[in-house]
Amino acid sequence: MSKTKRRERVVKDRPLNKASHSLNPDREKRPNGRTKSTINRLLMYKNYKPKRNRLGKILIPAPFQSRLSSGSVARVAPNQKWFGNTKVIGQSALQRFQDELGKALKDPYQVVMKQTKLPITLLNESAKHKRYHVLDTEDFASTFGAKARRKRPVLKTCNLEELASTAQESAENYDSSKDTSLITDEDKERKESREMIMLKGQSKRLWNELYKVIDSSDVVIQVLDARDPMGTRSKHIENFMKKEKPHKQLIFVLNKCDLVPTWVTQRWVTILSPEYPTMAFHASITNPFGKGALINLLRQFGKLHEDKKQISVGFIGYPNVGKSSIINTLRSKKVCKVAPIAGETKVWQYINLMGRIFLIDCPGVVYPSGDTDTEIVLKGVVRVENVQDPEDHIPELMKRVKKEYFAKTYEVADWKDEMDFLEQYARRSGKLIKGGEPDISTVAKMILNDFQRGKLPYFVKPPVDESKITTEGEAASNSEKVENAVPVFRHS
Repeated sequence: MSKTKRRERVVKDRPLNKASHSLNPDREKRPNGRTKSTINRLLMYKNYKPKRNRLGKILIPAPFQSRLSSGSVARVAPNQKWFGNTKVIGQSALQRFQDELGKALKDPYQVVMKQTKLPITLLNESAKHKRYHVLDTEDFASTFGAKARRKRPVLKTCNLEELASTAQESAENYDSSKDTSLITDEDKERKESREMIMLKGQSKRLWNELYKVIDSSDVVIQVLDARDPMGTRSKHIENFMKKEKPHKQLIFVLNKCDLVPTWVTQRWVTILSPEYPTMAFHASITNPFGKGALINLLRQFGKLHEDKKQISVGFIGYPNVGKSSIINTLRSKKVCKVAPIAGETKVWQYINLMGRIFLIDCPGVVYPSGDTDTEIVLKGVVRVENVQDPEDHIPELMKRVKKEYFAKTYEVADWKDEMDFLEQYARRSGKLIKGGEPDISTVAKMILNDFQRGKLPYFVKPPVDESKITTEGEAASNSEKVENAVPVFRHS
């Protein structure tokens, strides 16, 4: 007779417990009784910690712990993907790709649609962005911790002779003209406090509005005055967008191109295009210029952002450059409040251009760049009626505008100096005060307003050779080139 061996049921390497205790998960299932999962959960609440001996070895594991015995090694199932092919690239192909990518990023008329799966971060030169670290000169133990020995400053010299020679060399190389800490006789003269009106466009509230517009926009359009593009250009905003918002596109729009000759607009478009896409524009609801080109450009940006339901286009720039007028021109009706004076737009406005394109109007913001009061007034940053001494800015204005333009506009034949011109024009226009004296202040404000509104011809000459400037006849024939100078983005 063969002996039969008694086999015990094993559940996960654990013998089956046949006890009828209410907290035994292996007991026979009873009607209206606790299920196995309920008992395991209650045991987890009760015995959430494993029982260990004084050496730390687990005697009885917790209910939620593994059933493997202490000290056993678990295996990870091998995967065939571990031994698959990896992507490699040669040095010549990597250099060629780096050159092509650099050209695409530097070209303002190209947009990189899809990034490659290659390790582009390896192309960045880390040496240029390497930060100085204190551990490069001193070890960690002598710099930090309880045994730190940095109680004296680390000197570049070891003895007195080297210190004396270093001081002598620095004294020989000293240049007093480059020392900004010196107090000269000119600095002793106390500067006159500026008027508060000259600080318009620099308040914290306006800067908060500007950053709201930049954060909310997918495309940012900086509006420039065609009469003085570089004077109404904000380098601070451009550097901020390059550093903090490199994924957002920036475009230049030369507004008020009807106030300057055609060849001036052409030259400025040619000069500014290598940095950012630039186009000419004339804001007018009845007779606009460049409206169709700008709408086509915004539609191209809408196709670039197909992953979004709509895109937002923000208009930023100096006060009185025509941001709201451009939006009214694109909508062909007055949706934004406009005026030929600075500071008409107080807060940002959200305007619907079409189904997928929204426009954001921003108040004019001025970055403090050290301009004089006269330059601030002539740029149109402040309202002329609030300036205390407007006649002080007339001499600089008469230097910028030709004499024949003054004589033709104000019908004054000849004058000795600026005050003589103001007096003659005041008497001719009837601006007199008590006693029949000419009202110089009122007349000066009238002339400054005419200059800001474009009644006096003026523009900043582009920095190009005079031999390359086309004649008036050639400029008229090439006027179509300005309208066709529209950015067309190529996919790379």
